[in-house]
Amino acid sequence: MSWTISSFAISILAVICLVFVMISCSFTPRAARKLYIEARNEPYDIIVVPGVPLEKGKWSRTMKGRVYWSKYLFEQGITKNVMYSGSSVYSPYFEGEVMALYAEALGIPKQHIFSETRAEHSTENIYYSYYKALSLGFHRVALASDAFQTKALRKFIRKKISPEIGLIPMVGDTMRAMNPQMTDPAINYLETYNKDFVSIRDREGFWKRLRGTRGLNIDTTAYK
Repeated sequence: MSWTISSFAISILAVICLVFVMISCSFTPRAARKLYIEARNEPYDIIVVPGVPLEKGKWSRTMKGRVYWSKYLFEQGITKNVMYSGSSVYSPYFEGEVMALYAEALGIPKQHIFSETRAEHSTENIYYSYYKALSLGFHRVALASDAFQTKALRKFIRKKISPEIGLIPMVGDTMRAMNPQMTDPAINYLETYNKDFVSIRDREGFWKRLRGTRGLNIDTTAYK
């Protein structure tokens, strides 16, 4: 009897394998705190915060957490500036610009907020933002996100971009302490609308999106 595997089955298998890999990719609370302390001792010029899609006109818990973490780092003097990165990938609103609006509404001065709107995958978030930061005259750059995403990108950053990029994963007890203060400011997200939007699911097949996740679709000439 011969066996055939449909492309759908292969796709599901690939996703399952990716999930198992991702589950193991998260900093422990102790490791996250150690990196935070190191960053506190030597502040950065700018941190990069990867984007999250806007959901029906509202930010998700993940987006809120990342923006509040960046606000905390700015207020603690761990970074002088913040760059939010993300194109209009799954929704017609530029993720980087949406997050920048939230950051401004929360009190980060506009002159210290930057956005990058080319990236469609987390690998692209840090790649494009790093080189845009360099083009703007910043030198000390760090990635600031949840512990899972930060560790998942560590190897890519070290091997494909620069070992000089810092890592500042969220610290659990600090985020829990901030939780009562996590308000939902009103923003005019409509100004971030991309009139040429087409969902990445309609533009690219599964395998190309997977390549993008691995950082294989990057335009290496961007911001250089």
